Amino acid sequence: MPVRRIPPRARTTTEAPAPPEALERYRPALEEELRRLLPESAPRGLPLYTMLSYHLGWVDAQGRPTSASSGKALRPALCLLACEGVGGDWRRAVPAAAALELVHNFSLIHDDIQDGDRQRRHRPTVWALWGRGQGINAGDAMRELAGLALLREEALGVEPRRLLRATALLDQATLEMIEGQYLDLSYESCPQVTVDDYLAMIAKKTGALMRCALELGAILGGAAPARVAHLAQAGLELGLVFQIRDDILGVWGRSEVTGKPQAGDIRRRKRALPAVHALEHSRGQDARRLHELYNKQRRVTANEAAWVLKVMEKGGSQAYCQRLAEEHYKQALGHLGACALEGNASDFEALASFLLTREA
Repeated sequence: MPVRRIPPRARTTTEAPAPPEALERYRPALEEELRRLLPESAPRGLPLYTMLSYHLGWVDAQGRPTSASSGKALRPALCLLACEGVGGDWRRAVPAAAALELVHNFSLIHDDIQDGDRQRRHRPTVWALWGRGQGINAGDAMRELAGLALLREEALGVEPRRLLRATALLDQATLEMIEGQYLDLSYESCPQVTVDDYLAMIAKKTGALMRCALELGAILGGAAPARVAHLAQAGLELGLVFQIRDDILGVWGRSEVTGKPQAGDIRRRKRALPAVHALEHSRGQDARRLHELYNKQRRVTANEAAWVLKVMEKGGSQAYCQRLAEEHYKQALGHLGACALEGNASDFEALASFLLTREA
């Protein structure tokens, strides 16, 4: 059954879209799987595991139980939706979903160190509390736990051949994600970055793991190669939607919602899509000053950031970014429609719409 192409509902500027029900449906099973992995390691007596539990929102910095945000769990939800959508039993894919979530959180811990971010999900980041070195250790441990999580698929009856393929897919996606992060950091000192450069980078940095999420779910659900290919491409397109929207929020997002400083990407001279568009399309004195500002090896001041925002507004950068996100949203729906999903096409549609309009 083809996915209905319904445009996202119009909203007021103060209204944030509610997360789709599918993001919460699998969370109890996912958290149970994640907690099964961490407590086995915690008795070794290392505060390392306190750091991991803190990042996942389970404890405070002293190791006391709390209920802080643990993120959207988007990639696990996509994996389990894909498994269910091709007629598989989503419960058999829960270890793979946990592995995806751990890889994603490994990348967040390292990203915070690389970007110098001291806040995530309205709390201090791991490295801000325990230092850069231990933050790197925490991220590395999270990645290794992901590999152990995926191996639990064998206990659920997944044959070795399919498990080997799943392991290779996750490793390849992780490597692509790291390649994308390398490019992202390198662009901060690159004198010229085009929109095509940017799209190639985010296809790796964000798209690879989203692609892998749907691909793993489809494979573990027993899908034929053609359906796996369409779901993988849908995941890549959704990854582009997610990252473009993230770049919009990095400039125009409300700090009380995002938990990050407003215009933070400008202050860091980050060549995310709004900056790439503004640098490509500004003219005259604006262009010269903008290029000079983004090529300086220092943080942008508050007054400079306010000026950059005006240049972006003049050039229509925000509208351009949202239009590009909408194009990839439509392409994702096209691939999902080609999959003939079994009963949960509306869940995918709601999730795609949420990624396009989210405020955090």
